[in-house]
Amino acid sequence: MTSLLTNSAAMVALQTLNSINRDLEDTQNRVSTGLRISQAQDSAAYWAIATTTRSDNGALAAVSDALALGRSVLDVAYAGLQSNLDSLQKMKELLVSARQPGIDRANVQTEITGLQTDIRNKADAAVINEQNFLSVDSSAAGYNPIKSIVASFERTVAGISVSTIDIDISTVALIDPGGGTPAGLLDQARTVGGTTTSALDIDIGALTDSAADLTTLDETIAILDAALIDVTTAMNNIGVSLARAESQQDFISSLMDANDRAIGALVDADMEEESTRLRALQTQQQLAVESLAIANASAQNILTLFRN
Repeated sequence: MTSLLTNSAAMVALQTLNSINRDLEDTQNRVSTGLRISQAQDSAAYWAIATTTRSDNGALAAVSDALALGRSVLDVAYAGLQSNLDSLQKMKELLVSARQPGIDRANVQTEITGLQTDIRNKADAAVINEQNFLSVDSSAAGYNPIKSIVASFERTVAGISVSTIDIDISTVALIDPGGGTPAGLLDQARTVGGTTTSALDIDIGALTDSAADLTTLDETIAILDAALIDVTTAMNNIGVSLARAESQQDFISSLMDANDRAIGALVDADMEEESTRLRALQTQQQLAVESLAIANASAQNILTLFRN
């Protein structure tokens, strides 16, 4: 039976065309954005995971920047320690040479004083981003010997947390103008036998070849050697922190790449598949339009029944 009022074939063809148009629109969006899931309505669970992971990657990028800056601070501190270690070694050599009877110890002291001044200047100059680990004033307001470098951003079922690489600068500072206890490694008073002095206050200019003065000279050499060992230990501490920061930075980079791959697996469109689907839907759309046209034309055929 053919009805003028109800065209079932046209209704079916129209529904099919509408469905194809919706699918075609979705596919075109995927092709243009490159995303299979671009909003929550596409898949709430996957969209939420991808959005959270993107947010975490942003935090990890900030951690990577903080690590880079922290490594710069540690690099400067290590370079300062290395340079001053060389100066201390020269001082030690000068003190040993001053042990020779008849040597002009006043001239030797002139060289030592120059090295002591250089050490102070280098410690004061070891600054980056207003951070100086080698010259610290422990009497300053808000002083905190623990310096922390942001090392990681972690998300667990319990929440989020930020881990740090902590450096106790009281174990690496060379000088402390604030006179802390203990003071810096090179301006703190040390006692060996009957001699008490610091590496930066050593003065042998007035020593003679007397037995007592030679004993004082030997004790002074021992004091400087103890300071040199402490500076070597400080370099080890900074070196360990540098290695940790470098390793953590490499890990953060790898973790961000892994997160990007995970996001891609969740929401990225398969462009080969989408291009094939786009072609198929375009063909289906053309066929549906033809089908609808045929269904609409069927009503026109009724006119032939009423012609003479």
